[in-house]
Amino acid sequence: QVQLVESGGSSVQAGGSLRLSCAAASGTILSMNAMGWYRQAPGKERELVAAISRGGGTNYADSVKGRFTISRDIAKDTVYLQMNSLKPEDTAVYYCNANWYGQRYYWGQGTQVTVSS
Repeated sequence: QVQLVESGGSSVQAGGSLRLSCAAASGTILSMNAMGWYRQAPGKERELVAAISRGGGTNYADSVKGRFTISRDIAKDTVYLQMNSLKPEDTAVYYCNANWYGQRYYWGQGTQVTVSS
């Protein structure tokens, strides 16, 4: 079982920044095809925010391009999501995801991000 532990969620004003962290057990990141961040706002479906592949390639939702950056520290088995220029519409529970070659998906417990205007 893969355990993912998110942290860093908080309440901030619009225009502010936050950095989310997702800590995994040793060796997890490189054993996965990709790691990602998803979010789910009240009444909405969970959506992909950003992902980083095993090879280091990244992709982002159009709504966060230029504002969010996903990165990883392989030595620490931690994935980060740096969020800048936050908007009220970024308010959601953010989940870390580990994708094992499209056959298994693992989720963290989620961390709340609230952006006030």
